[in-house]
Parts: sequence; C-alpha cells; structure tokens
Amino acid sequence: MKPTLESNSRSRGVNLGHLAYVLWNRLGMIFILVLLCAVLSFTAPNFLDSANLMNVLKQVSIIAILAAGMTIVILTGGIDLSVGSTVALSGVISVMISAAGVNPFLAMAAGVAVGYAVGFINGFFIAKANLPAFIVTLGSFTYVRGLAYVISAGYPIVLYSEHFKFIGAGNILGVPFPIYIMLFVYAVMFWMLNYTMFGRHIYAIGGNEEAARLTGIKVKSTLINVYSISGLLAGLGGIVLAGRLYSGQPTAGQMYELDAIAAVILGGTSFTGGVGKIQGTIIGVLIMGVISNGLTLMDVNYYWQLVVKGGVIVAAVLLDRLRAKAA
Repeated sequence: MKPTLESNSRSRGVNLGHLAYVLWNRLGMIFILVLLCAVLSFTAPNFLDSANLMNVLKQVSIIAILAAGMTIVILTGGIDLSVGSTVALSGVISVMISAAGVNPFLAMAAGVAVGYAVGFINGFFIAKANLPAFIVTLGSFTYVRGLAYVISAGYPIVLYSEHFKFIGAGNILGVPFPIYIMLFVYAVMFWMLNYTMFGRHIYAIGGNEEAARLTGIKVKSTLINVYSISGLLAGLGGIVLAGRLYSGQPTAGQMYELDAIAAVILGGTSFTGGVGKIQGTIIGVLIMGVISNGLTLMDVNYYWQLVVKGGVIVAAVLLDRLRAKAA
C-alpha cells in the first residue's frame, strides 16, 4: 500500500517535532544564555566589560563545583541538600587547622576530607539503610551546619595563610585561580561520565535502578561513591570560599544547595535521573550567574533578587517536567 499524502505530512510533522525537541535539548539553554547576555548588554551598565565577565566566572566557580557533584547525584535519581552546610563545615575546620600552625596544604586536604566524610555518611545511609536521599541529606543539612557553629563557637575564624588565600583569591595570568579549579573539576567529571564504567553505571542506575542491579552493577557501592564525590566537591568548594573570604565562617554556603540544584536542572539533567550532561550543568551555572550579576548591576534590591532566584528554580523544575513529557 502506497503512503497517502496525509500519512506523509503526519510523518513530516512527527520528524520536525522530534528535531525541534532534540535541538532544544542540545542548544536551548545556550540560546537562553546568549539571549540573557544580549539583553543585559543593553540594560545593565558595564555588563560586557571583560573585568565584569571575569568576575561572573569567579563568582559562579564555587556553585559550579557544587553543581558538578550535584549532577551525578541527580543522574542517579537522588538529591543532596547538605552541600551548602558542608561548604561551611569544611571551611571552618580547614581554616582552624591552618590557624593552629599546620601546613596549609594539609589543612586544605583536611577540609576536602571532611566533605568526603559527610558525603560518605549520606551515601551509606541512602544505599545501605535504604533511606530516602531527601530525608538523609535534609538531616545532614541541619547537623553539619550545627557542627560548623559548634566548632567555631558561632564566630568567623580568621585565615592568615597566604597559600590558603591564593586558592580563593589568587590569580594566574590575570585569571582568578578558582576558575582554573572549576575547569579542572569539569574536565575530570566530563571524562568520568563519558569514558569510564563508573559513569555508565551512574546513568544506568538513574535510568532503572532495579534493571541496573539485575545486570550486575553494584548499585549500593556506586551510590556511596556518588554521594562521597558530591561531598568531596562541596569540601573543595568550602576551602575555595574560605580562601576568598579570608576566613572560615559557619554561615558560609547558605542556599548554595538550591543554586546548585537549579543550575543542574536548567542544564538539562532530569530530576528523575538517567538523563543529563555535565556540559549542560555549566551552562545552567552561567545562566544563574549572569542573572544574579545583571540584577546586581541594575541595582535591584537583594530581596527581589531572592524572588527572581526562586522563580528560576520553579522554572527549572517546570522545564524538566516539559522535557519529560516531550521525550
């Protein structure tokens, strides 16, 4: 039977719809980022100045590091609400150790190790005790922040080490050092997700955890490693922020977990797991950073900036739902 004109037009409509869906998934957020930059170049003074653009990259570097870890967590279908609190705890502990006269590099390593430990504990309870990730990380969101306050007695701890300060505030060839750290983290994560068995296991678990288990993937150990990496990167973000602020502050990192989650979802990673790319996350991070920077340059009240950020988070979840329906 020969295809009719109606069936051909319907087929073309389906193909065009699928093509539009693929193009939006691959290029939609890049288009939005370019559009935002174009609008802000007219509405926000000095937005396109090289110094301001470099400042945007520096400002988003810590959220970007957290979002890299959040990406692999969400790819497994999980969530990590503890990263902001981990930033505070790792910063406080590493600065306190440095202030006690310990080698600053050992102090920074201790801060990263603290982050890894928080992530490992989260992963252990999620994987071994089969507890919901939301509940486990909500608990650590609270007790980890509490530990930061207890250890610091609620006061900032001043950082004296110049080596430590360089991590957060130094420059190489005119480029802030945190940007190099951010790029290194994303290069490693890109390699891990695209070229290692561990990366394939992450996608498999997010796609169908039971099917992944039946194919022989060690789901529990993979989940523990995923949350441990998220915690480690939060610890790294904590020492970068401490170096930038010249202090370890128990109040540091507040709301960072929401910014990281919003950036990941904006970047195309599905809340239900199994779908997403690390390169999409960096686009989501830049969108969040450009919005924040633009609002600041336009002298928008900070409280209204919070309103806009909240709206972006809701929009990110809505986009995820629309993508899931269109798939």
